[in-house]
Amino acid sequence: MKFFEFMFVPTILFMVIVLPMWITMHYSSLKRSSRSLKQEDRETVDHIMETVDKLTDRIHTLETLLDSDYPDWRQQQERRDHYKTDQDRSH
Repeated sequence: MKFFEFMFVPTILFMVIVLPMWITMHYSSLKRSSRSLKQEDRETVDHIMETVDKLTDRIHTLETLLDSDYPDWRQQQERRDHYKTDQDRSH
Protein backbone atom coordinates (compact mmCIF):
# COMPACT_ATOMS: atom_id res chain seq x y z
CA MET A 1 0.00 0.00 0.00
CA LYS A 2 2.94 2.33 0.58
CA PHE A 3 3.80 2.30 -3.11
CA PHE A 4 0.31 3.49 -4.13
CA GLU A 5 0.38 6.22 -1.55
CA PHE A 6 3.82 7.28 -2.77
CA MET A 7 2.75 7.34 -6.43
CA PHE A 8 -0.54 9.12 -5.85
CA VAL A 9 0.87 12.66 -5.82
CA PRO A 10 3.18 12.26 -8.85
CA THR A 11 0.36 10.64 -10.80
CA ILE A 12 -2.02 13.49 -10.03
CA LEU A 13 0.67 16.04 -10.95
CA PHE A 14 1.33 14.24 -14.20
CA MET A 15 -2.37 14.17 -15.08
CA VAL A 16 -2.98 17.80 -14.15
CA ILE A 17 0.18 19.47 -15.48
CA VAL A 18 2.18 17.30 -17.85
CA LEU A 19 -0.51 15.41 -19.74
CA PRO A 20 -2.54 18.47 -20.89
CA MET A 21 0.65 20.22 -22.03
CA TRP A 22 1.79 17.11 -23.84
CA ILE A 23 -1.54 16.69 -25.63
CA THR A 24 -1.67 20.39 -26.57
CA MET A 25 1.85 20.38 -27.95
CA HIS A 26 1.27 17.15 -29.84
CA TYR A 27 -1.82 18.40 -31.66
CA SER A 28 -0.35 21.82 -32.33
CA SER A 29 2.64 20.17 -33.99
CA LEU A 30 0.31 18.01 -36.08
CA LYS A 31 -1.63 21.07 -37.15
CA ARG A 32 1.57 22.91 -38.05
CA SER A 33 2.87 20.00 -40.12
CA SER A 34 -0.41 19.59 -41.97
CA ARG A 35 -0.31 23.25 -43.04
CA SER A 36 2.94 22.85 -44.90
CA LEU A 37 3.07 21.28 -48.32
CA LYS A 38 4.11 17.70 -48.67
CA GLN A 39 7.00 16.84 -50.95
CA GLU A 40 4.71 15.51 -53.65
CA ASP A 41 2.64 18.70 -53.56
CA ARG A 42 5.77 20.83 -53.83
CA GLU A 43 6.90 18.87 -56.87
CA THR A 44 3.48 19.34 -58.45
CA VAL A 45 3.55 23.09 -57.81
CA ASP A 46 7.07 23.31 -59.23
CA HIS A 47 5.97 21.42 -62.33
CA ILE A 48 2.98 23.71 -62.77
CA MET A 49 5.17 26.79 -62.40
CA GLU A 50 7.57 25.48 -65.04
CA THR A 51 4.63 24.86 -67.37
CA VAL A 52 3.30 28.37 -66.76
CA ASP A 53 6.71 29.85 -67.55
CA LYS A 54 6.93 27.87 -70.78
CA LEU A 55 3.43 28.89 -71.81
CA THR A 56 4.17 32.52 -71.04
CA ASP A 57 7.25 32.36 -73.25
CA ARG A 58 5.21 30.74 -76.02
CA ILE A 59 2.54 33.42 -75.82
CA HIS A 60 5.18 36.11 -75.99
CA THR A 61 6.75 34.43 -79.02
CA LEU A 62 3.37 34.10 -80.74
CA GLU A 63 2.55 37.74 -80.06
CA THR A 64 5.92 38.77 -81.46
CA LEU A 65 5.28 36.73 -84.62
CA LEU A 66 1.81 38.17 -84.98
CA ASP A 67 3.14 41.69 -84.47
CA SER A 68 5.66 41.20 -87.24
CA ASP A 69 3.28 39.48 -89.71
CA TYR A 70 0.02 41.31 -88.87
CA PRO A 71 0.83 44.62 -87.22
CA ASP A 72 -2.78 45.57 -86.47
CA TRP A 73 -3.98 42.24 -85.07
CA ARG A 74 -4.37 43.71 -81.59
CA GLN A 75 -6.71 46.43 -82.79
CA GLN A 76 -8.74 43.87 -84.73
CA GLN A 77 -9.06 41.75 -81.61
CA GLU A 78 -10.14 44.76 -79.57
CA ARG A 79 -12.79 45.58 -82.16
CA ARG A 80 -14.07 42.00 -82.07
CA ASP A 81 -14.23 42.04 -78.29
CA HIS A 82 -16.01 45.37 -78.31
CA TYR A 83 -18.46 44.11 -80.93
CA LYS A 84 -19.15 40.97 -78.84
CA THR A 85 -19.88 42.98 -75.71
CA ASP A 86 -22.23 45.24 -77.66
CA GLN A 87 -24.07 42.19 -78.96
CA ASP A 88 -24.28 40.68 -75.48
CA ARG A 89 -25.77 43.89 -74.09
CA SER A 90 -28.45 44.04 -76.76
CA HIS A 91 -29.72 40.53 -75.92
